Amino acid sequence: MTDFSAEQAVWTSKLKEAYGETVELEDEQGRSSVYNIVAEFEVGGRAYAVLAGSGREAEQEILRIVVSPDGVPELESIVDDEEWEDVSELYDELTFPAEDTE
Repeated sequence: MTDFSAEQAVWTSKLKEAYGETVELEDEQGRSSVYNIVAEFEVGGRAYAVLAGSGREAEQEILRIVVSPDGVPELESIVDDEEWEDVSELYDELTFPAEDTE
């Protein structure tokens, strides 16, 4: 279960302020792809970005935002499965809040 809750999350716009509405990422094979910045938020002292590729097979990706030594926001993959699951569940909670049935 996640240690994060929607009440702890704060929406941000670091990537959009630095790069605009899209970012270009390069994969392991050196191919570049453009992604739309869907959302950015901070929780638990870390920042995350939700990106969406273009095309029929495009899926949303969640990446961690880190700040380089020169102050520029950069993206890195979330390699820890538990962290990725927690952040993914939190994003779902933020975008599709549960209805209070009481």
